[in-house]
Amino acid sequence: MSGHSKWATTKRHKASVDAKRGKIFSVVSKEITLAARDGGKDPEFNPRLRTLITKAKQSNMPADNIDRAIKKGTGELGGVIIEELLYEGYGPGGVGLIVEVTTDNKNRSASEVRSTFSKGGGNLAGAGALAFNFKRKGQILLAKEKIDEDSLTELALENDAEDVIVEDEHYEVICETAHYDKIAEALSNAEVLPDSSELAYLPNNLVQVTDEDAARKILKLVDNLEELEDVKAVHGNYDIDDALLESLH
Repeated sequence: MSGHSKWATTKRHKASVDAKRGKIFSVVSKEITLAARDGGKDPEFNPRLRTLITKAKQSNMPADNIDRAIKKGTGELGGVIIEELLYEGYGPGGVGLIVEVTTDNKNRSASEVRSTFSKGGGNLAGAGALAFNFKRKGQILLAKEKIDEDSLTELALENDAEDVIVEDEHYEVICETAHYDKIAEALSNAEVLPDSSELAYLPNNLVQVTDEDAARKILKLVDNLEELEDVKAVHGNYDIDDALLESLH
């Protein structure tokens, strides 16, 4: 979704972060396992792993969990094979949603995602039906009180950011995926903790949602998808006005 809508929904989700901490640990653990599998267990030589370890620590994940996830990736601990999957679908009002999944059971994931779309008034689409409307980018959101504009712009551009967008309450840093870990690490070294930081699917075009009922159904579907054990992230092309979002609280 747009940085604007992403910021609004990030704030909206803040209240439920603690309730979802177990889910956060599960998602980051799987990402760490995949990063260690693909790039080795030494974070000094594996920027992706280094970024994820920082993210895990910022989420207060225990060190034992981090170590176990790394060992799963390197094969030191036997067990399940984790795969990354992408589902594309339509939500209420025809908005497009891309669902990222990390799973050890493709059949379970497919069934749960399909069922959640159906119950939420949407439907799954075929592979590639929506992906061309999105671009894969690094997206980092920060509240304005965390860093001043000049400092952020300098830090971002020094680390190959593509753009720094200044909004009313926050900044949005956009970068190519290849530069995401470098920017995330620079912010960590500067002791600036983002409100949201991820490799995201950003829409090329937005669907303005002005109907209250449609907005409520879209957000409910996104919430239900995000609560699924195997879902890592949900990205959409919807844009909901702040006033409308507030009225849904």
